[in-house]
Amino acid sequence: MKILSYLLVYRRLLLIVLTPLLLLPLPLIIKTKEAECAYTLFVVAIFWLTEALPLAVSALLPAFMFPLFGIMGSKEVASSYFKDFHLLLIGVICLATSIEKWNLHKRVALRMVMLVGVKPAWLMLGFMVSCAFLSMWLSNTSAAAMVMPIVEAVAQQIIRAEVEADALEMSCSNGSVNPALELDEHIEECESTEWKEKQINGYNNSVASTVCTVENENEKGNEQNLPPAEAERKGRKDKYDGILKVMCLCIAYSATIGGLTTIAGTSTNLIFTEHFNSRYPDCQCINFGSWFILSFPIGVIILLLSWVWLQWLFLGFDFKNMFKCSKKKTAREEASSRVIQEEYKKLGPMSYPETVTLVLFILMTILWFTRDPGFIPGWSSLFPEYKSYIMDSTAALVIGVLFFIIPAKTLSKTSNGENTLFGYTPLITWKEFQSCMPWEIAILVGGGFALADGCEVSKLSEWVASKLTPIGSLPLWLVILISCLIVTSVTEVASNAATITIFLPILSPLAEAIHVNPLFILIPATLCTSFAFLLPVSNPSNAIVFSYGHLTVMDMVKAGLGINIIGVAVVMLAIMTWIVPIFDLYTYPSWLPNIPSTNDTGL
Repeated sequence: MKILSYLLVYRRLLLIVLTPLLLLPLPLIIKTKEAECAYTLFVVAIFWLTEALPLAVSALLPAFMFPLFGIMGSKEVASSYFKDFHLLLIGVICLATSIEKWNLHKRVALRMVMLVGVKPAWLMLGFMVSCAFLSMWLSNTSAAAMVMPIVEAVAQQIIRAEVEADALEMSCSNGSVNPALELDEHIEECESTEWKEKQINGYNNSVASTVCTVENENEKGNEQNLPPAEAERKGRKDKYDGILKVMCLCIAYSATIGGLTTIAGTSTNLIFTEHFNSRYPDCQCINFGSWFILSFPIGVIILLLSWVWLQWLFLGFDFKNMFKCSKKKTAREEASSRVIQEEYKKLGPMSYPETVTLVLFILMTILWFTRDPGFIPGWSSLFPEYKSYIMDSTAALVIGVLFFIIPAKTLSKTSNGENTLFGYTPLITWKEFQSCMPWEIAILVGGGFALADGCEVSKLSEWVASKLTPIGSLPLWLVILISCLIVTSVTEVASNAATITIFLPILSPLAEAIHVNPLFILIPATLCTSFAFLLPVSNPSNAIVFSYGHLTVMDMVKAGLGINIIGVAVVMLAIMTWIVPIFDLYTYPSWLPNIPSTNDTGL
């Protein structure tokens, strides 16, 4: 037992030492560049999947392994670690930093919730839409961390109002007998407990939460033997727990779903874009506008179906009450409305920095959409001699630099009419930018690009393509479905960025080998990489929400499994229908090498 305990403690160290040693026969016996590159790929992939080393540290291994094996020189490898992706990421993080600093995200979220109303189902949809919208432009983790405190406050107020309404109803029907009083006391006791702060796996997001436990040990037992009053009280408790659970889960999942819809929304989309544009430079068909057109309907459908699924699973889906027109609000709706109005009033009128940030955000979005829309000439056509030089990162950096130039305060006049001078401070500072910049993701992606370049130089990708050729005998829809299911399964236990970085160099040669447009396989795989819904550790958004203490692992597994199925089904529907004409997927593109077709069964 003592040996087992030592092995458990030092399991990461053992994995770090044994993985390279056990795989060493591969380059020693098969003395080819393909085998040496495969050895590097296997070592890095195992370290990424197990997180034996920090992801960024594992991503640095190709930087010295490729030169030692003679696959690529140090200068060549180093150039792979910083690409157009990183410039786009820097511009996006500048915007996100300013939005977070000046609380524009909170104003947007509360305003959206106020628009949809305070009926429970619509309130939940309002939070989902606002969180998904923020996640389109910020990281999924930041979106969940920003919206969750608002949801927690609203949920607690709803429960308090429900308890008061139930207590009043019971006192009216039973005279002085009020079984809800005990529950009311538990709620008050819960609200007075100290707030606990947790940090989620190295992500700098402090999550404050009140962990409310309403059930006493002496209340456990056989439910069938409970007296009517006790059974009724337990039914109310289950209802309150359902409200808390569904509110938490809707934030975790909508943060992920919103990130699907824009290239900047999540790291997996950025990694795919850079990989595709680097591998197929003559295509130039993946940009902000084209990605939004293909993915926005997918995000909307998954969001709505997830809303229905969570409602049915935890609260029951009552169409009659949802769409019932009633001017009189229930206690729950009054409580929700009161909290949201109070939170919005605390923000005060829209400040000058918020206004400037909003204007720059709109300007960046317009520049992304109009750079090269496809159906009409974009603003990049104003530079006909070097049109291909201008990318989405160009617009992102132009706007990003403005955040460091535009002052955060304007001149104001005193009662005497004189201008009051303030020290010059820009909208964001470099320290604030650094605190928001995900350097680990930047290095991780650089390592993925280095691996992809190494596979090309060593001819490993060609070898993989030749071995995958027999898969062409399967129907295309089955190939896509298998790749989606594999990626969705792996991303539940590995980080999304690591998963997509591992699979892109495998799926690209697969598409070439079976003689189909690579987008047919790469787009669904990229979208499914974000479907990490099952476990708290699957992604940081899940972990943040889980830390509030209202969910169990089984709650998340039960809800996440349904959303995983919904997500894969919608992606399969999209790739076989409306995405086809966007990229003319049934036509073998001219920018691909002409490999003899092995897909004999047809599309």
